[in-house]
Amino acid sequence: MDTRPHVSLVLLAAASGAVDALAFTALGETFAGVMTGNLVLLGISAGQGSGPEVAGPLFALGGYAVGAALTALVCRKVRTDRTELWPGRVVVCLAAQCGLLCLLAVAGGLLGGDPAGVWRTVLLVTAALAMGGQSAAMVAAGAGGAPTTYFTGTLTTLVTGAVDGSGRRREQLWVIGRLLAVVGGAACAVALREAAAPWGFVPPAVLTAAAVACQKPAHRMRRAVTVLRKKTLPHTSTARR
Repeated sequence: MDTRPHVSLVLLAAASGAVDALAFTALGETFAGVMTGNLVLLGISAGQGSGPEVAGPLFALGGYAVGAALTALVCRKVRTDRTELWPGRVVVCLAAQCGLLCLLAVAGGLLGGDPAGVWRTVLLVTAALAMGGQSAAMVAAGAGGAPTTYFTGTLTTLVTGAVDGSGRRREQLWVIGRLLAVVGGAACAVALREAAAPWGFVPPAVLTAAAVACQKPAHRMRRAVTVLRKKTLPHTSTARR
């Protein structure tokens, strides 16, 4: 795998860190991408008998599942190769995720960076939808992808590879880069929101846009959209005749 996908993975990891930090600090102490955390929050709420606190994690879980399902539907039967950049459909899905994060940034800005009531739920579901799409896109990317929204397995692989010598140094450095990017993305988003609240939701969109741009997507996105149109409308040309 060449450098470009690695850079995109680091940028996506930073975006996911930013999204989860914003979700936890501004959208009701719930995660948008770390579903393990939301399941634990559900368990805590159940154990304490706190019924109202169940809503946030459930909305996040639902949004994440829908985002993952939609991306899987678009990317099914996609072909991947270790020597190629991400398939066009993967880039299309990431571009759609970027669009969702742009909407999140605009809505967050209009709400002064501190959404409340129903808007808090809407923004949480939007963020979770985007993170579900990002996770599923990385699965569809095959050998060229890697987890960018959950990192327990990534950290475990890094540690065990360093101990038993199975990890390749160059790959390990990129893994460390992704782990640091999560922290950096979260810190950047929270610091920006503290300094200028209406702009706090902007970093995830910018980081994801940069990740997509690294893939030089224009030609491959057009090709992917063309293929999708041919498969979804196979009888259009025949009907017109």
